[in-house]
Amino acid sequence: MAEVAQKVLTWDEYVRGEPADLERYEIVDGVVIELPAPTVKHQWIVGNLHLLLKRQENVVVVLVAPCDVVVRREKLRTRQPDLVLIRKERVSDLKALLQQERIDFAPDVVVEVLSPSDSITTLMEKLDDYHQIGVKEVWLVNPATETVEVLVWQQEGWNSLGVFRRDEAIRSKVLPELELGVSQVFESV
Repeated sequence: MAEVAQKVLTWDEYVRGEPADLERYEIVDGVVIELPAPTVKHQWIVGNLHLLLKRQENVVVVLVAPCDVVVRREKLRTRQPDLVLIRKERVSDLKALLQQERIDFAPDVVVEVLSPSDSITTLMEKLDDYHQIGVKEVWLVNPATETVEVLVWQQEGWNSLGVFRRDEAIRSKVLPELELGVSQVFESV
């Protein structure tokens, strides 16, 4: 069977607005990978998290997908986590941040709401990418188990700060002042 050649996107093409016809995608080594539309439940959970975190704007700036996070320019690689969290004190000019087309620095925390279609390989690749750009913490929100696992980067790799369940609060090493209960994340689910 003949292999189908894939167009490899360059940084310049990406900056000019390619892929223009897609909203949810990631770019891995220049290859555009269209992401499947999230389920209604997935979006409900993302919405809950967004509302809860927006109430804590004195601590964190929250951006919701689709929002590209640039991993690298050569062998172009971008990710679109469900939520991007940036400590408020790192944002000296919110208006300037909001004018950006993409995030080309390490967010403090990224949140990934897991889907049944996510493979362990893809998840590990994302975690590796987040580490490469300097993300200090990743939240893995699991709709199937209604849990939130907080992974913190340490010298030996990603370590779990804990798997938090419905009757618990999410603990964050990077954003310790956040007050967020797991039951609030999964409210009405």
